[in-house]
Amino acid sequence: GYVTKADGEEAKKQPLGVNPRRGGAHLFASDFFAEEVRRQIIQKYGDNALYEGGLSVRTSLDPRLQIAARKALQAGLLSYDERRGFHGPVKTIEIGGDWGEPLGAVAAFSDVPEWKLAVVLSVDAQGAEIGIQPEKEASGKIVAERVTGHISTKNMQWAYRSANGDRKSAKSPEGVFGAGDVVYVEPLPEKGEYRLRQPPKVQGGLVAMDPQTGRVLAMVGGFSYGQSEFNRATQAMRQPGSSFKPFVYAAALDNGYTPASVILDAPIEIVAGGQVWRPENYGGGSAGPSTLRLGIEKSRNLMTVRLANDMGMNLVAEYAERFGIYDKMPPLLAMSLGSGETTVLRMVSAYSVLANGGKQIKPSLIDRIQDRYGKTIFRHEDRTCDNCNAGDWQSQEEPVLTDNREQVLDPMTSYQITSMMEGVVLRGTAAGKIKLDRPVAGKTGTTNDEKDAWFVGYTPDMVAGLYLGFDNPAPLGRGATGGSLAVPIFNDFMTEAVKGTRPSKFVVPEGMSMVAVNRKTGMAAQEGEPDTIIEAFKPGTGPADTFSVIGGLDQYVPPEEILKNSPQANQAVTSGSNGLF
Repeated sequence: GYVTKADGEEAKKQPLGVNPRRGGAHLFASDFFAEEVRRQIIQKYGDNALYEGGLSVRTSLDPRLQIAARKALQAGLLSYDERRGFHGPVKTIEIGGDWGEPLGAVAAFSDVPEWKLAVVLSVDAQGAEIGIQPEKEASGKIVAERVTGHISTKNMQWAYRSANGDRKSAKSPEGVFGAGDVVYVEPLPEKGEYRLRQPPKVQGGLVAMDPQTGRVLAMVGGFSYGQSEFNRATQAMRQPGSSFKPFVYAAALDNGYTPASVILDAPIEIVAGGQVWRPENYGGGSAGPSTLRLGIEKSRNLMTVRLANDMGMNLVAEYAERFGIYDKMPPLLAMSLGSGETTVLRMVSAYSVLANGGKQIKPSLIDRIQDRYGKTIFRHEDRTCDNCNAGDWQSQEEPVLTDNREQVLDPMTSYQITSMMEGVVLRGTAAGKIKLDRPVAGKTGTTNDEKDAWFVGYTPDMVAGLYLGFDNPAPLGRGATGGSLAVPIFNDFMTEAVKGTRPSKFVVPEGMSMVAVNRKTGMAAQEGEPDTIIEAFKPGTGPADTFSVIGGLDQYVPPEEILKNSPQANQAVTSGSNGLF
């Protein structure tokens, strides 16, 4: 009764002017995160509750960190992919008439707005003339305007190398593509100039987390959600490689070993199931007797296997399950080198326990869920505070937030392993590649045949971890290690993440002793001894009085040869467990 029938019918014919959202997420770069939240809600409450229950969901995502994580991972994937060469055009179309219509029909990534699809109109020795994919109106009709541009040789030279074995590398733009080829391009500041791009075949996942609460602050599950909805941060089961080693060492430090304990780094043979397993250090070679610290800083496989063998793999498996890395870990020695499969989210959660002093955490993307009436039906924060909601002040005690998290690792052990992983960043496999204005601890990981490259690291306030690898695991190439591929991405992300925050130090638990020890022997350093480091020891422990080695020797090595640079060369040398001297 408010309008006439004719006016109503006319109004219905008018467009609403609605801009439909694309990619399924309101917030830019949050597609993988939002989809994981959707899956978790369906798992908890079902489809009907999600789509018809009027739920209000508050997530833990930090938009600034999410954009930084996306940018860092994408840049790392593209850098690696372009070094391998050009995969070829997206497709080839006919451009005899209006090239805009067939180009407009090609689907582009919905979540990579920096890129545009383009068709090669002509190509010569100076570059290529391209036509940019036309925009579409709300009705889906392709606009009439046609925009052209240019790719100069300097902005496509990386593509001269072919990533496919069926053709040789090019020497000029004519050998890269031809007229009608559809490619991705990125606009440059110079008007009309574009850079050639291509979707990478290598993929990866990245997660950033608050180690105190388990709140997931950022999550990237691959290069583009539009390219693939598979979330490699939560769904990809990958071998963590050497990034698992800190948990072998944490188990050792929690059970009588110290950072100065000495293990033999030498060839070893393990016979199991009628077969002989001969693990090797990355790059081969061995360093002889070395401290636990050196073993983790230099990521020595042979030392890790000997340590796990000395402790027993049942103990290592117990710790791996306690940290949530695996649900059920087979107690096999190869598992000590990270040969099992887990996810980035699980690894970041486990490192968070090391970062927060040994407290168990539950990773969560959701802070709170309320129903349509405002009633809270889920809350991630389960700590309690009895006096926090007092109506008025009546001289009562200040409110105390009760931390009811389970202590799954000795805080002193947590500090010791953190200190050792600071050495990874300062002197080890990540040396010189992390440049933050604060302490950082972390561990690289490289699997057999360089199929996966990992790094998981943390400051006192944030943990971030990532891997790179092909969806169908294949070698990334010689030298494609966690240190060369994953660490620079971590550094790029964390550089942006810590901007505007005050640096803090890892807290040394009360009661620990700080003692100068010889880096090689692990024994107390004498005054003036050059190769020393300050090591943290628990009460009742300290540097060994005599030199002893964990693990057997295949051949006798004179003590003076091992200790020739140490004033303690004349100290007695005794048998360690399974040791020959």
